[in-house]
Amino acid sequence: MNKTVVTALACLLLLVFLSDRGYAEPQRWKIGHVRPSGSAVDKDIRVLADRIKTETDGTILLDIYPANRLGDYSVVQERVSFGEVEMFVGPFATAIDKRVELAFTPFLVSTWQEAKEVYSHDSILFRKMGAFLEAQKIKIIAGWPVYFGGIALTAKPAHPGDPDISKDMIIRVPPIRSFELTAKELGYTPYPITWAYAKMGLKTGMVEGIMGGGAEGYLGLKGVIRYYLPVKDHFEYWFVYMNLDLWNGLSEQNRTIIADACQEMEKSRYAVAEADEIASIEKLKDSGVEVVEFNDAERSAMRAKVRKNVWPLMRQQIGEDFDEIVAFD
Repeated sequence: MNKTVVTALACLLLLVFLSDRGYAEPQRWKIGHVRPSGSAVDKDIRVLADRIKTETDGTILLDIYPANRLGDYSVVQERVSFGEVEMFVGPFATAIDKRVELAFTPFLVSTWQEAKEVYSHDSILFRKMGAFLEAQKIKIIAGWPVYFGGIALTAKPAHPGDPDISKDMIIRVPPIRSFELTAKELGYTPYPITWAYAKMGLKTGMVEGIMGGGAEGYLGLKGVIRYYLPVKDHFEYWFVYMNLDLWNGLSEQNRTIIADACQEMEKSRYAVAEADEIASIEKLKDSGVEVVEFNDAERSAMRAKVRKNVWPLMRQQIGEDFDEIVAFD
């Protein structure tokens, strides 16, 4: 064999060996989330980044951007679509595709066990969401369960557990139709604004409450809110997702590494999420917030009214996919 050919083959084999050993040029990816540095999700993402770095032999490095440093979740969703940001952990906005509202279906689950069955990386809902988001060049990998949603208020309504009585209160809701409809059915007047303006609205009196978050999220409103109503209007489940073209360009080995790491993070989070929620509610109490408790009849009334009046409207918007997620009447 020609000496030049032998040398070329040797160099090629060396390159393959070095690549397999992790000496390829590392890729630096941006991954963002919505909570401050040091929060539970931030800590989990740092563990995730370390695992991916180790298992890819340092060829994929995640630079973490907490506290919406890359933009709020709706902005980052578009940036991931365009490939400007590689990964994100958070909710989805519904402006581009209203079917994505499926993830916010009100009163879909009532317990943590139900949540684990409906909101998980191998559930029907997850697969439906994945199909919806492919058109936006987004690959959903796993999720990060957060909490059940509740309502935080600056004043206490006379009949907080009766959905048929008007509360005569304006409350902030996310600019997502399901939250607006749910607030109305529970007796409130919804005012759709983003989270960034919610605290200002509470301080100025423009709104008297806020919906769309849960106990942990409302801890940042200390001194502003006085009452917390754990109505469980929705289950907050943040999706772990990345740019679809980037995902498709990965080797099968690296796709497996990333999927396994993200799904293990979801599993680990579910193991502690319920206890974290309980702890967050206790912290609200310690800060002087009164937590309003509901009996079974009140919870049943709220759940039944919203399911009866809101679910059919969501079904019209989402289509037959909605039927596979809920026991639709």
